[in-house]
Amino acid sequence: MKPESQKILLVDDDAAIRHILLRLLAEEGFGVHAAANGIEAVQLNKAIKFDLILLDLTMPMKNGWEVFEEISTKNPSLPFIVITGRANQLFPALASGVGALLEKPLDFVQLLRTIYQLLGEPSEARLARVAGQTPAFQHVSPATDIPNKNCR
Repeated sequence: MKPESQKILLVDDDAAIRHILLRLLAEEGFGVHAAANGIEAVQLNKAIKFDLILLDLTMPMKNGWEVFEEISTKNPSLPFIVITGRANQLFPALASGVGALLEKPLDFVQLLRTIYQLLGEPSEARLARVAGQTPAFQHVSPATDIPNKNCR
């Protein structure tokens, strides 16, 4: 599937990060919609069918884990990439079934690589990850800049 036919929901309360990521993803050819908080994210997801959600954890009104739970309960095969500056999120991310955890500051090359990988993943693999049956998960820490694949 071509990037221009794929829609990404970008959820981050930091306007500067939203702006940078919107430009990066649009230049890559994706259809990108942005939300500044969790409530906007849930509303956009009800109105538009997204192929992937890029989700910050620390936001006002509704945090990223609450957004993840609400959306993934209704659509468990939708891939999520959690982006965060919050410490100690590896184990919650593994337990949740998200596709990847990328820590801020973001490595944009790794972000794009992860997006393409998750968009190309069969929905059965996503459902298995959510059910805790597969090791397919990526964690990228800015301290090492080395993806830690197969964390489980």
